[in-house]
Amino acid sequence: MSAAIKQYISTKYDQHPDMFKKDLETIDQLRTNAVNTLEAHVSGIQKLTLYAAQLIWIGGKFPIDIGVDFVWYPALGFNTQNPESQNNLRFELANVLYNLAVLYTQLAVSLNRSTSDGLKAACNYFCQAAGVIAHIKDTVIPDLRTTPPEDMDTMTLESIQQLLLAQAQECFWSKAVKDGLKDALIAKLAAKVCDLYDQAAEYGTKSDIISTEWIHHMTAKHHHFAAAAQYRASRDCLDKQKYGEEVARLRDSLVCVNEALKESRWINKIVLGDLTGLKARVTEDLKRAEKDNDIIYLLPVPPKSELKTLDRAGMATARIPHEVSDPYSALNGKGAFGQPLFARLVPYAVHVAVSIYDERKERLVNTSVIDELEGLTQKLRDLLQSLNLPGSLQALEKPLGLPPSLNAHAEEIRQQGGLHKLRRSMHEISKLKANDAAMYQEGVDLLKSEAEDDNKARLKHGTERWNRQSSTEAAKNLYTKADEIEGYIKSAASSDDLVKHKLKECESAIEVLGGTARDLESYVPNSKRTTMTPAVERAVDGLRSALSDVTKLEHRRKRRIQQVREKVKYDDINGAILAETARFERDYPLQKIEPAQFENLFEDRLEVYNEDKEMVAQESEFQSQLTSRIEEANAAFTAARRGDSSTREREQALQRLENAYFKYKEIVSNLNTGRKFYNDLANIVTRFTDDCRNFAYQRRVEAGQIETDLSTALSNLNLNLQDQKERHNLRSHYAPIQQQPQQQLPPFQQQQPQQNPPPAPEPMAAPTPTRATQPEPGIWDPTQGIKFGGAPPGAPVQQRQQINGNVHHPAYPNANPRSGGQWDISHGVRFG
Repeated sequence: MSAAIKQYISTKYDQHPDMFKKDLETIDQLRTNAVNTLEAHVSGIQKLTLYAAQLIWIGGKFPIDIGVDFVWYPALGFNTQNPESQNNLRFELANVLYNLAVLYTQLAVSLNRSTSDGLKAACNYFCQAAGVIAHIKDTVIPDLRTTPPEDMDTMTLESIQQLLLAQAQECFWSKAVKDGLKDALIAKLAAKVCDLYDQAAEYGTKSDIISTEWIHHMTAKHHHFAAAAQYRASRDCLDKQKYGEEVARLRDSLVCVNEALKESRWINKIVLGDLTGLKARVTEDLKRAEKDNDIIYLLPVPPKSELKTLDRAGMATARIPHEVSDPYSALNGKGAFGQPLFARLVPYAVHVAVSIYDERKERLVNTSVIDELEGLTQKLRDLLQSLNLPGSLQALEKPLGLPPSLNAHAEEIRQQGGLHKLRRSMHEISKLKANDAAMYQEGVDLLKSEAEDDNKARLKHGTERWNRQSSTEAAKNLYTKADEIEGYIKSAASSDDLVKHKLKECESAIEVLGGTARDLESYVPNSKRTTMTPAVERAVDGLRSALSDVTKLEHRRKRRIQQVREKVKYDDINGAILAETARFERDYPLQKIEPAQFENLFEDRLEVYNEDKEMVAQESEFQSQLTSRIEEANAAFTAARRGDSSTREREQALQRLENAYFKYKEIVSNLNTGRKFYNDLANIVTRFTDDCRNFAYQRRVEAGQIETDLSTALSNLNLNLQDQKERHNLRSHYAPIQQQPQQQLPPFQQQQPQQNPPPAPEPMAAPTPTRATQPEPGIWDPTQGIKFGGAPPGAPVQQRQQINGNVHHPAYPNANPRSGGQWDISHGVRFG
């Protein structure tokens, strides 16, 4: 991980990576400690929460796709031996927090729950585990920006969360039984346990990851505690002399016990013993209650539909550990986790904010100032061209030779290369365009080839088995980007054709301007010198004055445009943003820095360009007045020379050359813009093609893995079909859950052009989940399933016989004592 961070700092930041040598070593050590936390010991909590807190912190310094593939193995489902990797910090965080939830459950089941202190501690661990799962589901997964891991879909996480809460609530129930609390309260606690197991099983049927064994077991626990709740409620009715209701609740309890015993194939002997003992006690009490009511009390027995629904006493809640919900408070230098890593590194959001301001500044100046000024100038030139100016005036004032302004224009074009420069630039741009098109086509061909391979595999295996996303869905952003680039290329082609058309219209005149002085003199015919009347002289003076103001105006605008560009160049907001960032970190140390927090600063800084926008308005007003003067002066000039056509040919030649000069300048500007466009497009299509190449490679690897899985699955086809049938039967028994609205994943934003990612280091493989054939004490082995109840492995035989008795003691004291105690490795994981 440190190699990727170091590479990213060196390519994206102005700071040198060696400044953070110690932090780079620390982040690697934290990850090593976190992924190797395998034993159920409280010391592992800090290792996992510390690494998770630092991951959240550095998420504000770096983008989530920092350039390293994090590799993890699923903990549930059928693909626990197939690793999944993503270049995503949030993916790493989700798996670390998932391991933290697992650790809390391991600590809970390792405690001796035959004591009050053990029950309290176990309940606390279960609630914290449920809180971590809820945090993953509600906060981490929605911010993942990619497809979540297969064992972290919404239904799976909901089922796990409800299961953990059910076990926590069961701890409350066990303590209430142990402390001999009132039957009415115990009934409320048991009813809530029943609900939670029911919800866990119901969500489990909607998940493709939760195994049917788990679902059956949770269903059995649901009926078990429904029976226990009704039994306790019947004892409360007995105390309150409600003998008819007592009989009804005992009958319902017996029905629930029988429903639970239907799942006997899926539950262990200890839980089965609990149910058998409960059935015996309920049957015995029911016989006694019916006999007493039939002979002595003679009270009506209400049907089940008329029984009042038992109240619930929910004591277990999902509690997110403070270090998970608010990691910044522990990373302030004075907290338990010490100093945050890379604190001296300017936050990534600051660089984004600087880029946003620069882009906004450039857009404001170009749109509101430079483009407006150039548009005004172009309107003025179009007016002069429509009035045949200044050609008509130059032909009259200088009937022989060339006007000085024309000589200056011709010399400027000669020095710039003239027509040869335009043709050379067009050829270079054509090569850039061809290279961009070829690179773009390579990326499109990669997408098409991958899509064809995916469709062939889908036709071969069928949509049910080849159920991964189609190419267009999996690479939606790439296909969108391909359409965008295609639009860019088509739009650029239209612009290129327009430039070629401009050149074709004035090519001969530009060639004359770029040729020799003799060619220029030959192109412009001489005219006869005419005697100007006083009226003509007055009109010429007025028109010459107006055209002189036009020349001054153009020069002034060039200077102002240059000044504005210099102003933009030296407008550096880095210092102001860093000062504002320091203020945020000082005043709000727990708040993540976001680019949106600098909006007020942006608005204040952009006000400096208000004077430039006011200058544009003044220029527009001045030009309106100048335009009126030109039109009036030209009208007077035309009226004074009415009937004089001696200079017509010379006027037209001079005007053609004047128009060609400005058209030449326009074409040069267009070509420079086109060259910049195709150079920028080259970066875009290069990144696009690289992304297509990476996508195609990942899909090939994924396809190969799916092919392997399908081949392996053929040998277990009967088992899989049986599992699917069983899951379908389970789903048919459950009505849809009324779910609270879940926060959904944010839609993919349209990808913007990005820099080439730094070369990723070798994928960092996480340790394979603990599933050894000889499990270590205190660590859950999924191959053993889930079992509930059990005695401490080191307890005496007599004590173990007492603990493995009936869990409902002292509810019915004739039965054996209830079970409890520490985890016995020979029995797997047991709850209750």
